[in-house]
Amino acid sequence: MSLTIIIPCYNEEKTIRTILKKVINLNQFKKQIIVIDDYSTDNSLSEIENIKNSFNDILVIKHTKNLGKGAAIKSSQKFITGNVVIIQDADLEYDPKDIPKLVKPILNKDYLVVYGSRILGKKYFENLKNFSHWIRIFGNLILTKFSNLINKQNLTDAHTCYKVFDAELFKKLELKENNFNFCPEVTTKISNQGVKIHELPIKYQGRDYDEGKKIKLIDALKAIYCILRYKFFR
Repeated sequence: MSLTIIIPCYNEEKTIRTILKKVINLNQFKKQIIVIDDYSTDNSLSEIENIKNSFNDILVIKHTKNLGKGAAIKSSQKFITGNVVIIQDADLEYDPKDIPKLVKPILNKDYLVVYGSRILGKKYFENLKNFSHWIRIFGNLILTKFSNLINKQNLTDAHTCYKVFDAELFKKLELKENNFNFCPEVTTKISNQGVKIHELPIKYQGRDYDEGKKIKLIDALKAIYCILRYKFFR
């Protein structure tokens, strides 16, 4: 059994080297690492190429213009060779040490999809600290509740980055969205197939916009539209 780790990257020169080293050091699995540079304007690509020179199982995909996180993930689909697929952000908000426990239920064939929840098993004030701002907690709560209502799910964190899939299931998904709408799109399409999503708690350390956070309020409104689109107008 092997693991494909998809890492979309846009202007993350300060963190991409660290994340790649952490992922490479996951020795429990045979790994394929796919890094998609989404036309970074900083030194991200140079950092990626430097790491690639010392680890052969990194596939680097280079976009010729900035297309968005969803587009980066779509670009990787046809290159997947692992039995299990996980999405990893290029910043340091999510800890790769959580990956083995997220992958295990799929390797054991207990589930086809596992999400790493930033909320599950945590107290409110702990979440407040980790999310960096109460508005982000509130927004995530509202979006997750809305997603659950429309998709008839019972998730605590529908918009987490750590989404893990059986590779055959993931490769068959006809993804359309180019931006952060990948999250509501894939959650809704999994619901449409009647596949249960299993959640496990993860560590999380959110960052602020001045530290490079990219998702904004408009993305929340786009997420609502996306959920409705793929549930009722597919």
